[in-house]
Amino acid sequence: MEVKVLDNKGKATSAKVNLSDSIYAIEPNDHAIYLDVKQYLANNRQGTHKSKERAEIVGSTRKIKKQKGTGTARAGSIKSPVFRGGGRVFGPRPRNYSFKLNVKLKRLARKSALSYKANSDSLMVLEDLNFDAPKTAQFKSLMGDLNLSNQKVLLVLGSANDNVFRSARNIPNTKVVTADSLNTYDVLHANKVLLSQSSVEVIEKILN
Repeated sequence: MEVKVLDNKGKATSAKVNLSDSIYAIEPNDHAIYLDVKQYLANNRQGTHKSKERAEIVGSTRKIKKQKGTGTARAGSIKSPVFRGGGRVFGPRPRNYSFKLNVKLKRLARKSALSYKANSDSLMVLEDLNFDAPKTAQFKSLMGDLNLSNQKVLLVLGSANDNVFRSARNIPNTKVVTADSLNTYDVLHANKVLLSQSSVEVIEKILN
């Protein structure tokens, strides 16, 4: 699959990039995508939720009323879950939500997501961006030239570039990642995926 390379002004250049069919033109596997996105969201959960159960409530331990003759149910503690201010039954406890997925399945999920984007013409290849300094206006101008000002954009770089990261971080609905940290959720969440020229080779090396 040949794709034209766009310059920093959003115009097509004479250069072309060959995108591997084994990554960008496979039959997408929806279940692999589901599992990978589920793992990504689960791994991002803090898992620090906690509520107090009856053993952790501060309160008196005396029996609050006599056992028999009151006409109501017996009660031995004010910390019982049936009373206001009592402990919670089976409340949440701190836990780790992460789980394991095989590397081959995660690769298949990323290939499927990229194939979806390629099939819907939501994939573009740009020349490598070289900003002399962090300039939000320059990055915003690039998005305007590409007609992506009001869309969710994912820019994939071949390697870390601090100036590009800083130029994009204040622009809403725009995310910049490196090719080695590309994940299925980010690809699917974006309306347009912009691949820098250098990132194409890195992605093929990782996924193949």
